[in-house]
Amino acid sequence: MTKLNVLVSLITSDNDYQMEQAAAAKDAARRLDTNIQIVYAGNDAVNQSQQLLKIIQGSPQRPDAILVEPVGTGMPQVAAAAAAAGIGWGVLNREVDYVAKLQGNSRAPIFAVTTDQEEVGRIQGKQFAVFLKEGGSVLYIEGPSAGSVARLRTSGMHSTKPQNVNPKVLRGYWTEASGYRAVKSWLSLSTSQQLHVRVIGCQNDSMAIGARKAFEEVPESQAREDWLSLPFTGCDGVPKTGQEWVRRGLLAATVIVPPIMGLALEIMTKAIRSGVQPPPRTVSKPSSFPALEEIAARPS
Repeated sequence: MTKLNVLVSLITSDNDYQMEQAAAAKDAARRLDTNIQIVYAGNDAVNQSQQLLKIIQGSPQRPDAILVEPVGTGMPQVAAAAAAAGIGWGVLNREVDYVAKLQGNSRAPIFAVTTDQEEVGRIQGKQFAVFLKEGGSVLYIEGPSAGSVARLRTSGMHSTKPQNVNPKVLRGYWTEASGYRAVKSWLSLSTSQQLHVRVIGCQNDSMAIGARKAFEEVPESQAREDWLSLPFTGCDGVPKTGQEWVRRGLLAATVIVPPIMGLALEIMTKAIRSGVQPPPRTVSKPSSFPALEEIAARPS
């Protein structure tokens, strides 16, 4: 049987979850006897679209399929170009509305695989409720506004946090450096001392560690100690980073978001070899780490 060639397009190489996605793709490719090529968009949506369109429209050796985790939107125009060229298209961690239409007009597999991002936010909101039994302010670092992940995580968080828990929102870009910059800029404001923050909550673990590093640079020793004594929480829960940071006490909790690139490659490989379109949407479920009951049982 001829080996399939699959292109994997990821957001950035400067993010632990994205690197876990790459590792999952490589493991699945070995298991499925599939060739893969991994490219990174450098956190640039325009660059990602141009990378993929160049491959779809101009490459002498087009891949059999593309698996993409978009930087921004679900890339409907690029998806349509892939389908028109007979290239399989799997979009990850984006809510898209074009899959059914493209499936009806293409023999190539077209599908979406996603984590329940709103449930990620709901779990984090429940964690905030445990940490803030009497209410209080959360310094909340969101991901970029482009795309749906940050929006869905925020929506989920608001749906489960108690009314007396008040988020102060800063903006990051999924990287440790962006979490660090967001907090450094916020600390330079006089209003940062008036908020009485009691939890540092971030939409991924890398930004949470970046935020922690910014607080480690607070010059006044008592203020620095007070900041670092707060619970820091994140999301993604990669075993060697997020989960390990919880074990080491750098984070108080995270939300495990299982890497789904291996699952997507399995779906794509099976669909191409069988000639049968896969389900339009496959959803993976997140979980709290530690479990909410374990967090609640800790001493205050």
